[in-house]
Amino acid sequence: MPKQVDYEERRRRIAEAVCLLIARSGMESVSLRDVAAEARVSMGAVQRCFRTKDEMLLFALEDISQRVGERARARIEMSDAPRSAATLLDRTLAALALVDAEDREQAQVWGAFVAHAAVSGQLAAVLRETYAKLHELLVWLLGYGKDTGELSPALDPSAEARALLALTEGLTAQVLVGHQTPESAREVLGRYVRGLMT
Repeated sequence: MPKQVDYEERRRRIAEAVCLLIARSGMESVSLRDVAAEARVSMGAVQRCFRTKDEMLLFALEDISQRVGERARARIEMSDAPRSAATLLDRTLAALALVDAEDREQAQVWGAFVAHAAVSGQLAAVLRETYAKLHELLVWLLGYGKDTGELSPALDPSAEARALLALTEGLTAQVLVGHQTPESAREVLGRYVRGLMT
């Protein structure tokens, strides 16, 4: 009897290989042959999962976008997390900014996809959807902070969420190129959050 192939698992494995190659050598290093070697599958297996390189990149970006959102939500849902809005906001922003040492690889991949999306409508569409979901999450957190009285009642959650998304994105890039350290980036985030407090 022929061996059953779990195509979704294989697609995720290939997406991981794409991300590893990007983190190691940049977007230019992603070829079907190199991805197959990194994922330890045949080129035919890669081509059965993805018809084109663009389709493979799109799936990898969707995968990493989902993981970034899950990380941010996990920080909010941590069972031992204090219900302080400021603490939840601080943890969530650190997760979004990808500034911790263990986040470096994911930050490199994210940065490469953001740059590539400037010339790819399909990748840009995925990023717009991801940013919209993250914006909603931050709007909810900021609204929660207003409800608890920790954040200023005059605060506009939607406008502040846009500013915070831009801030986290900029800090990701600055930490990657060495302009900021993870510690100084966290301090920038903390100072911004403290400025929102009542």
